[in-house]
Amino acid sequence: MGSGQWHVEKRSTFRNDSFVKEYGTVPETGCLSIVVLGASGDLAKKKTFPALFNLYRQGFLNPDEVHIFGYARTKISDEELRDRIRGYLVDEKNAEQAEALSKFLQLIKYVSGPYDSEEGFQRLDKAISEHEIAKNSSEGSSRRLFYLALPPSVYPSVCKMIKTCCMNKSDLGGWTRIVVEKPFGKDLESAEQLSSQIGELFEESQIYRIDHYLGKELVQNMLVLRFANRFFLPLWNRDNIENVQIVFREDFGTEGRGGYFDEYGIIRDIIQNHLLQVLCLVAMEKPISLKPEHIRDEKVKVLQSVVPISDDEVVLGQYEGYRDDPTVPNDSNTPTFATTILRIHNERWEGVPFILKAGKALNSRKAEIRIQFKDVPGDIFRCQKQGRNEFVIRLQPSEAMYMKLTVKQPGLEMNTVQSELDLSYGQRYQGVSIPEAYERLILDTIKGDQQHFVRRDELKVAWEIFTPLLHRIEKGEVKSIPYKPGSRGPKEADQLLEKAGYLQTHGYIWIPPTL
Repeated sequence: MGSGQWHVEKRSTFRNDSFVKEYGTVPETGCLSIVVLGASGDLAKKKTFPALFNLYRQGFLNPDEVHIFGYARTKISDEELRDRIRGYLVDEKNAEQAEALSKFLQLIKYVSGPYDSEEGFQRLDKAISEHEIAKNSSEGSSRRLFYLALPPSVYPSVCKMIKTCCMNKSDLGGWTRIVVEKPFGKDLESAEQLSSQIGELFEESQIYRIDHYLGKELVQNMLVLRFANRFFLPLWNRDNIENVQIVFREDFGTEGRGGYFDEYGIIRDIIQNHLLQVLCLVAMEKPISLKPEHIRDEKVKVLQSVVPISDDEVVLGQYEGYRDDPTVPNDSNTPTFATTILRIHNERWEGVPFILKAGKALNSRKAEIRIQFKDVPGDIFRCQKQGRNEFVIRLQPSEAMYMKLTVKQPGLEMNTVQSELDLSYGQRYQGVSIPEAYERLILDTIKGDQQHFVRRDELKVAWEIFTPLLHRIEKGEVKSIPYKPGSRGPKEADQLLEKAGYLQTHGYIWIPPTL
């Protein structure tokens, strides 16, 4: 089978056929070396290595082609790294998975060294080259993927070392790509500085800025929902939609990460990246094709249409007890909760508030998109108080999408009640394993598909939207309001939603269907 064709290795009994159908698998060129930098850290153990293992056991990483390298400062052996990550990968009581795990772990080699010294990266390059020679890859045909599971402060030095010591030697169908994790800076200036430092070393086509929300099943479904269903096309605009909410709620606090979180806050941690990316997919125009650049062009246009945020359309909160963490300053104004309204100045969305809301230590855990439609004109049933039509896309947990609508209540009386048309994934797609976001995104990186990654100009415009507000918060011009853990957040946030035109439904609660 020639270069550029798709090759599916059929050794694995664990393959998820729907996953294979969606993605194909990796192109057959030279061998593939995946380097996890920061291999001894939490992100690598909890997300990166488990994603690689799941790709391996589903047949997407061919053991005859792939080798995985961990790199970090910690001085440990290959076997010690394997022991550290083993418990995060699988329940070893599962005999089938335990066998796959044992084979997967043998693909992992560890190299220790500093992040700013050529000596360590020369050793890493030597180890990668030995693997490539062992796999009979011709020079320049091999593929090298560097996953930076590291704090952004070391990105510039690590990227410089990769560029100096570890690049694919020549261009014969092979490549070198880097994956960088958020946060991409703390404001516009720091993000642009980071982008410039990395951009001087790598082409934009080599840089994959990962936002794991773009790998979630129902986020990836947005373009299909919007542009493959006729009945949504005439409804998806300011003539029919009253408001849009994009919500992220957690029912726990910072859990020992208070000092780290205090440097960033909920806007940088969740809203400026995850929720803003979801907004782009909800609000963008139809791209001329599904090519990554055409999709990302439309996302940038939406962001460029967002008007400056007004302080009277922002509510910040901080849960009581947050400052009890010894790593958090006693006078911290860092928000653990924020509701902010974005307004898009274009023909489709003029006048429609996009309400982005995120918080910690709240009364529930969920992430969802809630599109509320306008009132029915000439309401002959006098049922508007029961609630408006809504289309809700539940991202997590219990993935689902449902439409709230008014129906006749069963019985002899002509009474109305709110109900739903419901597509709950756990019920409709029984036995289908929904891939983790990191699995999809790492596979996209191997395939060279940048559709679900953040482009540099997209990142710049995102920071332009939020940087002025963030600076006003840091100056104390916008204050965080205390709220009780386990509550809905500050009552002022509900008042802001009401002011923005959101009408809450009373007496109706969506309950995920049982299997």
